[in-house]
Amino acid sequence: MSNHNVSRLFSSAVLLMALGFYLLGAQSAMAQASPLYSQCQGCHQPTGAGVPGVFPPLAGYTPAILEAKGGREYLIQVLLYGLQGSISVKGAKYQGAMPAYPQLKDEEIAGLLNHISTQWGNKFPAGQKPFTAAEVKSQRAKTMTAAQVLEARDKLGLK
Repeated sequence: MSNHNVSRLFSSAVLLMALGFYLLGAQSAMAQASPLYSQCQGCHQPTGAGVPGVFPPLAGYTPAILEAKGGREYLIQVLLYGLQGSISVKGAKYQGAMPAYPQLKDEEIAGLLNHISTQWGNKFPAGQKPFTAAEVKSQRAKTMTAAQVLEARDKLGLK
């Protein structure tokens, strides 16, 4: 085998290894994404950007909700009881309806909220920890309507 052929063989092997590592990394990143978010992305989009005027963004706005007193509870309530009515996010009006997901387990809701709280550049505010199933269970013990969740949102003073 000539040096030229050995060099080509070596280059091909390195390229195949690099491709394998790339595919393994992509597969790992996909495994880390919340499979439950696939239910949400039809409205809120894979990027978390939402749909103007109808479905608000999660990207870049979830931390503001978390920073508000009562914001964590509100986010849990939205998933458990839904939300209907006009809201404003960063000065833009939204008139959509968020369905309730009471069929999800407490752990699933906590996991979904942890996903949206840490994606698209979102971060938990300083001192806040990830959502827990116990937090969800506490909010599930309440019985609220989507209109009451809207009232809870109004009390948060979000912009």
